Amino acid sequence: MIQWMSRMLIPLIVSYVVGFGILSNRPVFEDFLAGAKEGIKTVADVLPTLIGLMTAVGVLRASGFLDALGSWLAVPASWIGIPAPLIPLVLIRMVSNSAATGLALDIFSRYGPDSFLGMAASVIMSSTETVFYCISIYFGSVRITKTRYVLPGALLATAVGIGVSIFLAA
Repeated sequence: MIQWMSRMLIPLIVSYVVGFGILSNRPVFEDFLAGAKEGIKTVADVLPTLIGLMTAVGVLRASGFLDALGSWLAVPASWIGIPAPLIPLVLIRMVSNSAATGLALDIFSRYGPDSFLGMAASVIMSSTETVFYCISIYFGSVRITKTRYVLPGALLATAVGIGVSIFLAA
């Protein structure tokens, strides 16, 4: 029953939206085209930022700087209870979800998915956000330049998510 409902959900939603538009005497196809044009413009505005973020993450991983930074931060991170193998994951998670997924898979293959580090990596991935990616893409797409308390609040939420993830995995 659940599989049938999940297969039918999107066609039902699309049919509802189109039907509602027709009953409301809206030009449904013209509205669709206008929305698609606006979406393409948004993608064109955001694409340079996205390419820059992905390039930066690739360079950090390939150069070994991320591993070096992780080894430098291992002692201070141990004071607050963050294991050294999770430091690169924590740092990259704030920038790129796909790169963080790759690091989490590396942790799974090295330590196992059922180990403390594997479970902590899983919970970190699900309870934190790509802070810098979201701020740059979402605020950049609507041209918000004064973010005020967004970055401190997002970093605080990420820190709480990391702390709770390690606590829950223990």
